[in-house]
Amino acid sequence: MNKTFDRASSILFALIGALFVVESRSISTSAYGSEVGPNLFPMGLGILLILLGLRLFWETFRYRGAVPSAVPLRHKRFLLMLLATVLYAWFLEEIGYVIGTFLFLLAGFRLMGSASWWKSAAVALAFSVGVYAVYVHILKGTLPGFPSWLGL
Repeated sequence: MNKTFDRASSILFALIGALFVVESRSISTSAYGSEVGPNLFPMGLGILLILLGLRLFWETFRYRGAVPSAVPLRHKRFLLMLLATVLYAWFLEEIGYVIGTFLFLLAGFRLMGSASWWKSAAVALAFSVGVYAVYVHILKGTLPGFPSWLGL
């Protein structure tokens, strides 16, 4: 709870949220007459980010004083998660959504300190397969499928 860092980050979050809202207005609305278009999700995220940024800014005024940070910064864990995120985005098309998301979540769970490989793998697999099934088969959306070299 660093007051200066929290204030600066809250302003940055609100500005990024405002950028999302402004830029989402340039995305075309639905071409099929539907009320829900592709601009709705980024606009909603932008509004949510603005509200959360304002909430964090408001909370900085309620800090009692300089509170020393009790938790040491974990730069190695952060850099590994950043690397996992970049690799996930880089290889998503080549390895597909289910495999890529499974590996990304498994790495994330392990980096966050999950003690059990089996539980981490089960949750990562259930989430990646479940989201793929709902989005592709029920909502008729598109996500990168399985790679062609698997033969599926």
